Amino acid sequence: MRRSIDSLLPGGDEVEILIIDDCSADNTLEIASEYERNYPGIVRAVHREANGGHGAAVMTGVNNAQGLYFKVVDSDDWLDPCAYEAVLSVLRVFTAPGKELDMVLSNYVYEKQGAARKKVIRYVSTIPVNRVFSWNDCGHFHTGTYILMHSIVYRTELLVRCGLRLPEHTFYVDNIFAYYPLPYVKRMYYVNVDLYRYFIGRDDQSVKESVMIKRIDQQLRVNYEMVDTFKNALPRMAENKRLVKYMYKYLEIITSVSTIMLFLDGSKEALEKKDRLWAYIKERDARTWRKMRRRFMGFMMNLNSSLGHTLCVGVYKLVQKIYGFN
Repeated sequence: MRRSIDSLLPGGDEVEILIIDDCSADNTLEIASEYERNYPGIVRAVHREANGGHGAAVMTGVNNAQGLYFKVVDSDDWLDPCAYEAVLSVLRVFTAPGKELDMVLSNYVYEKQGAARKKVIRYVSTIPVNRVFSWNDCGHFHTGTYILMHSIVYRTELLVRCGLRLPEHTFYVDNIFAYYPLPYVKRMYYVNVDLYRYFIGRDDQSVKESVMIKRIDQQLRVNYEMVDTFKNALPRMAENKRLVKYMYKYLEIITSVSTIMLFLDGSKEALEKKDRLWAYIKERDARTWRKMRRRFMGFMMNLNSSLGHTLCVGVYKLVQKIYGFN
């Protein structure tokens, strides 16, 4: 946590650092209060009376933020100092009313424990660099290079205006954070620097496969919300085919992850949850359901055979190895 906070302090009084204490049982509040005393006007410690999980902490940050732009940095992650200054330099340019950006993107690095080579997720082949652009200027996002919370800086007012809500006591809500606001995003900017250092590899980390299987109901809750988000956003995106394509593909990826975690569980209950998920997609948006089913992975996921399960898990493991996620 100290490493994370210290990496933000070079922003000086241009950056408001909100440390959200989500009714923690450790010394988070004491550390937050120490930084607030030592850096008055820069650091604010915000204490929640009841634990609500990651989503509640992020929403508390949004509701308390006074800055023009908003970024989430988890307590075990940190920012690169040179890249941090490069992003701040861009944000300084876009502060005048009517000139603000809705979303600023930068690269992130998988800081995986024990890995000699750090995987960097960049967007140089997909979106324009160092200029304002829209969804119509975007190319194809390849699997493993989708926009995640780690790469995003949002305009704070946009998060409030779009009505973002993250469920409490639920892991994996960073997918909703990186998904729900997108139909409201018009003006974007990409800074090709490796800003966010995403620390992974702990045995108890939420993205670890064994942990995801134990918390599959939370993954499914996020998946269901993303199904609803996509369906409800379609009218707003009617004239923006590239955004529709992007959001469809992101939903397809999350649905694939949910399905494969249920296959890895392998219990009768887990396979019933898989069937209910796909039935819900069909009920909410039959066109999207048919599109997912026509693709190879969607077809194999719904074969209800050991061969289909094995092939899907094998493809997932291959993609996991290529892109370096946990």
